[in-house]
Order: sequence, then structure tokens, then C-alpha cells
Amino acid sequence: MSAKELQDWLGQEESAGSGWSKDDGSGETVGHESGRKIIAILENNPNKDPEKYEQEDIDHMRKVVAYCKRHLAQEQSAKQNPDSKSAKSLKNWGHDPQKS
Repeated sequence: MSAKELQDWLGQEESAGSGWSKDDGSGETVGHESGRKIIAILENNPNKDPEKYEQEDIDHMRKVVAYCKRHLAQEQSAKQNPDSKSAKSLKNWGHDPQKS
């Protein structure tokens, strides 16, 4: 997903209720927070120049790739049903299973 697509998705109410809630009492999900980090990474380096990523960016994107890979392998419903909780959670992490 592009930064704009992800930002638009995170602005929708249906994105807020998908995934595990953070332990800080904010009501935000872990994936929603991750999506905000992904937007910042994409906006800070729109040309995707490898030399311009911070180590923190790389660490987060490795976490994102691992999450998406694991969940896509486990759940076919994400690809088959765009309204499933699994599909919505993957979109919070910046991956639209309908596009893959």
C-alpha cells in the first residue's frame, strides 16, 4: 500500500477495531500503531533510497514483513474475504491482501 492508501485506511473506523489492543489503555491496536510508523517511513524516504533508512526503520519493516508473511500463510480468509478481521489487520500493517 502507498502511504496515502494506508493513511486513508487508518482514518476509517473499521481499521481501528482489527487486531490486538495495545497494553497502554489507549484503545489503539498494535497494527494501527504499526501503520502510522509505516506511513512515517514511506513519507521520510519517498524514493526508497536504502542509504536514507534509519536502523529503527529497518527493524520495524522487518517486523512488518514477518507479521504479514506469518498471517498470510496461516489465514486464507484474508485473501478471500476483504471484510474479514484478518484482512483488516493486514491492511493496518500496510499489506492489502486483495492486491497480492
